[in-house]
Formats: sequence, C-alpha cells, structure tokens
Amino acid sequence: MIRVMELSAEHKLLSSTSLSAARVPPEGAFCWIDLTSPDEATLNTLGERFGFHPLALEDCLHADQRPKAEEYGDHLFLVTQSFQCPSDDLSELRWHELHAFLGLSYLVTVHEAPIPGLEQIWRRVATDPAALGKGLDFLYYLVVDKLVDDNFPILDRIADELEEIEDAVLAHPRPESLSRIFGLKQKLVTMRKVLSPQRDVVGMLAKRGDARISERTSLYFRDAYDHLARTVESIEANRDLLGNALDAYLSSSSQRTNEIMKALAILSAVFMPLTFITGFFGQNFEHLPFGSDALMWAMLVSMIALPSALLAWFKSRKWF
Repeated sequence: MIRVMELSAEHKLLSSTSLSAARVPPEGAFCWIDLTSPDEATLNTLGERFGFHPLALEDCLHADQRPKAEEYGDHLFLVTQSFQCPSDDLSELRWHELHAFLGLSYLVTVHEAPIPGLEQIWRRVATDPAALGKGLDFLYYLVVDKLVDDNFPILDRIADELEEIEDAVLAHPRPESLSRIFGLKQKLVTMRKVLSPQRDVVGMLAKRGDARISERTSLYFRDAYDHLARTVESIEANRDLLGNALDAYLSSSSQRTNEIMKALAILSAVFMPLTFITGFFGQNFEHLPFGSDALMWAMLVSMIALPSALLAWFKSRKWF
C-alpha cells in the first residue's frame, strides 16, 4: 500500500494512493510518502525518481536492520524501531521497524506492517496541514517522538509484572515464577538491544548540524533523546530488579530444599534407634534372657523414650 500527502506551494493539502503521485515535489511544496509492505519493483521505482541508493533500498526489503542514520547525497536514510503491546499481556509485545528517507522537501517512510504511532501522526497531519509546513525534519521528529513515547506504557506494564513476580517469589516460589522471570528478561534484553543504539541515532540528529535538520528541530530531537535515555535507564533498572528477583527465587528454593532435607534428617535420626530396637527384638530367639515380659516392657518404653529424648535435644539445639 502506498499513500501520498503533499502540501503545495499554495498551502493546499493533496492526497493520493497512486504510485504515479509519488515523486519529488515541485519547488515550494512538501510531500510525505508512506509505504506499507512494498514490493521490490515499487521501491526500485521510487529509487529512480528520488535517487535513493541501492544499498538503502535493499535494507528496506529486510526488516532486521540496526537503528542507524546514513547520509546519501541530498537525503538521509534513517532506521528507527519501536514496540507495541495492544493489551496488558506482555506476551503480545510486538516489534516494528521503520525506514525513512529524509530530504529537504520530502519524507518517505517504509515499513512492513501498520505502526500505530505513525498512523496517529498521519491523521494529525491530514487534519492539520500546518504541521507539514513546518518542515519534513519536524515531521520526522513527530514520528520519532511518538514511537519513543509509546515505549513508556510498556515499561510501566513491565514494572507491574516485576512487582507481581517479586511478591510471588517471596511468598511461595514456584517453577512458574522462574518461567515468568526468564520471559520478562528476554523482553528487556530485546528492548535494550533496540533502544540503546536508537538513542545514539537520535543524539546524532540533535547534534550533527545536518542541513536537513534545522537548528530549531534539533532542539526537539534533544527532547526525544532525553526520553530515550530515560527509557534505557528504566530498562537497566528493571533488569537489575529482575536479577534480584531471580536471586531471591534461587535463595528461596535453596532454603526450601534445606528445610526439607532437615526434616528428613530429623525423621531419619528419630527412626534410627526404633529400627535397631525392632530389628533386635524381631530376631528368632529361643529363650530371651531376664524374662520376656520385662524385656518387652523395656522395649516399649525405649521406643517411646528414645524418640522423645532425641526430639527434645533437637529442640534445645533449635534445629527445628
């Protein structure tokens, strides 16, 4: 799918979904071209019209690029990524990659699937063409800022999930808690791997002084850089807390195992003399010395007295 939004030199907003409308705008005009899951032929057509480098077009066909900013003549090729979680279930966490070609008079965005943050900016510009008139660098900032801010609700859900895991681990550690810990850890590692280099890219846009990034817009990119820095710091803090939760789980499991082993050891110590007594008197004696009745009572008394004495001694040593 392709869609084109163009602000003419007379400040009239024109929209189209035809590939023929995707062209370099005339002098004084600005355009935003958005492509969703394009094929190679469409990208090559745009490459010929705008002069995009084949390497950048090749990157657009593979959604596994690292966040980056590359300069190609009169335009920048930018890769940014974001996350989306449509519900409170973190297992539905989705990852999006956005490729963008930023020139002085055009912005071309390419992505595999619809990105909610980008859709919101598209609707905003469609109802307020003045945002497009502020420059394509500012428009790209709006997209990046929205993608960055969409990470904060996800981090809030991760923090809530982490609190639940900590409470569950401290109350009663179960194997399900360990599975939740490793699942959450994997999500944090993925977010850190994506957002940490993206922070550097946004920082470069705020400082590099490129002709396609005005000084006014660079101030806004500084704000986006600050949000990304906070996001990465929050991820690092949650990773530390998750490590503490894992240590608490392992410690609780080890303590529980020790308690079980202690109980079994006490039972073994209690039943050891009983086993000896019953084993001794269970032999086939032809004649018991000192009279069988006396020995029988002695055996019964010892079977009660010895375990009681052992339990009292264990209690005095505070073994249970």
